[in-house]
Amino acid sequence: MPRLLAAAVVLALAAGPAWATSCPKHMKAIDEALAKNPQLSAEKMAEVRKLRAEGEAAHKAGKHDESLAALAKAEAALGIK
Repeated sequence: MPRLLAAAVVLALAAGPAWATSCPKHMKAIDEALAKNPQLSAEKMAEVRKLRAEGEAAHKAGKHDESLAALAKAEAALGIK
């Protein structure tokens, strides 16, 4: 049982950096999609840019769950899967 608990702790600690490194990948995907001038309304484009900025700010603050949530919304608006 102690080994199982120790393994779970190690996996949980290792997941943090994995989440952190995925934020830049999502930001890059959003940036690439924006560079292609997607056919979005001005309102929707402003929302995507706002979400992208919020995602980057949260990433830099170490709030990777918040970052990924904002970036996922931006990706959804752009049709990124």
